[in-house]
Amino acid sequence: MTVDEIATAVRASVAWLDAANGRDEASLTFRMLKLVEEAGEAAAAWIGHTGANPRKGVTHTVADVAGELADVALTAMIAIESLGVDHQETLRDCAVKIGARLELDRRDREG
Repeated sequence: MTVDEIATAVRASVAWLDAANGRDEASLTFRMLKLVEEAGEAAAAWIGHTGANPRKGVTHTVADVAGELADVALTAMIAIESLGVDHQETLRDCAVKIGARLELDRRDREG
């Protein structure tokens, strides 16, 4: 799937959610809470991968964790787009900001 196809899927998901639930404040709140739910699933998968819960042991693979993290990323893109903001532009701006911080850090370490 290409970046454009992902963007199409994100926008289609927003349209589907809008049609089913509207885009009032309560519906947007639930979309934000869905992001937290997905992050919790990613955390649970990591715990399951590391076997940190002795009662359950190792229950997840790295691929499971990656899949849950992808759910978090896609849910975040849908939440961004649901606010009426272009998710691609927002992600690009964030990547540029992080790149600038990394460059400053590199320069500071080089003296």
